[in-house]
Amino acid sequence: MSLEEIKSRIAKAERAAGRAPGSVTLIAVSKVQPLDRIEAVLEQGHRVFGENRVQEAQGKWPALMERYEGVDLHLIGPLQTNKARAAVELFSTIHSVDRPKLARTLARLAQERGACPGLFIQVNTGEEPQKAGVPPDEADDFVAECRAMDLPVRGLMCIPPVDEEPSLHFALLAKIAARNGLNELSMGMSADFEKAIALGATHVRVGSAIFGERDYG
Repeated sequence: MSLEEIKSRIAKAERAAGRAPGSVTLIAVSKVQPLDRIEAVLEQGHRVFGENRVQEAQGKWPALMERYEGVDLHLIGPLQTNKARAAVELFSTIHSVDRPKLARTLARLAQERGACPGLFIQVNTGEEPQKAGVPPDEADDFVAECRAMDLPVRGLMCIPPVDEEPSLHFALLAKIAARNGLNELSMGMSADFEKAIALGATHVRVGSAIFGERDYG
């Protein structure tokens, strides 16, 4: 599927949900994609990309950012505390703030730098033990904790369990965000972004549907 097709599906989903045109940001997830595929998407004028790992992003994006103006890079994968400094220097937005220790590290770096990327708190809506994210019943307290550290919390993020109806998880995330006065929601991927938009997603993370299947070889 092409970038244009995904964009037109997003526009259609916005209309169907009574949302303003352009209210959903498409994050093209470029993790483990070869450079030629990423460059093809950049050449089409797209500028918002998502990476899962700091180290991988460091290996390819600084050079691409020199060649293409206005790249907006989002970290959508788990962030280790020891990679936080590198992350805040490279990414405009971090979608995976999921524990107090990481929040404290980001707060310290923000003080030091006088700037901080926009932050999304990851909520483990399915309460899956192998997944990162705060449990839904601890989300309100964690939002308050991050705000008390002056962190720029913009919204919430989730990755629903693969074997469950994603809409239930999107609705839960939207509910937690609403009661905390957060109006940005990072939710929805290649297979379910239309459902996410219907339930209020402001950022959808689409990879394989734009770039083709990933090559982990």
